[in-house]
Amino acid sequence: MKRHWLAVLLLAFSAQTLAVERVVSLAPSLSEIVVELGAADVLVGVLDGGERPAALASVPSVGHYGQLDIERLLSLKPDLILLWPGSVGPAQRAQLHRLNIPVYVAEPHTLEQLTTQVQAIAGQLGRADAGRKLAAQLRQRLAELRQRYRRDEPLRVFYQVWNQPLYTVGGGQIISDALTVCGARNVFDDLKLPAPQVNIESVLQRNPELILVGDQARKDDWKVWPGMAARVRVVPDKGLERPSGQMLEAVARLCQVISPDL
Repeated sequence: MKRHWLAVLLLAFSAQTLAVERVVSLAPSLSEIVVELGAADVLVGVLDGGERPAALASVPSVGHYGQLDIERLLSLKPDLILLWPGSVGPAQRAQLHRLNIPVYVAEPHTLEQLTTQVQAIAGQLGRADAGRKLAAQLRQRLAELRQRYRRDEPLRVFYQVWNQPLYTVGGGQIISDALTVCGARNVFDDLKLPAPQVNIESVLQRNPELILVGDQARKDDWKVWPGMAARVRVVPDKGLERPSGQMLEAVARLCQVISPDL
């Protein structure tokens, strides 16, 4: 019995000593996950890219996408770095892994992977209970959306990321998975690049039933193509671009744009 209690005490002590206290997040989505887990207090540095959550207004910056200030990062003495691979270039990624600082790499390709990584990040932060709770909520919401918007024959959708040049999302990108949740199919899901460049001829050839764009100006661009303008709908929600817990509600709004009658 004494050995049993000693083992329990050692495990508890290890959990406490392993809990991180100084975290640098190298992606806005990862910063959001930390906030959603109620752990904003451990963030000592963030990589900027767009508007910050209010809870992180005073957290020091370690640079912007593709422009990481390694010296600034080291000055913050982190005991954990949260990394999305696309946030920094290959050379700096390799440099980070040589710093002898634990690095957690997160790059979810599906919404299910996102919920798993939310829970894993919570474990890294010593917030396992909060992680299990949030992951359960996200999985329940995901199941609800799949059930509500399921179609026997998915709608063929072209998701436009940018117009000049014309970019979309590939089949391994999390937005492509979001489309499947909404009862749709990315017409370029056979392309493996995260954001492949395509041309208007290939879009017309694949004949999407819906074209999703980011704003009214991009919608107006399609007026020059007979019969296509009526298929265009605007998805202005930038939450789809940040794979954090909030993305599930952004997906819900995406589904409403695709199937407004459901």
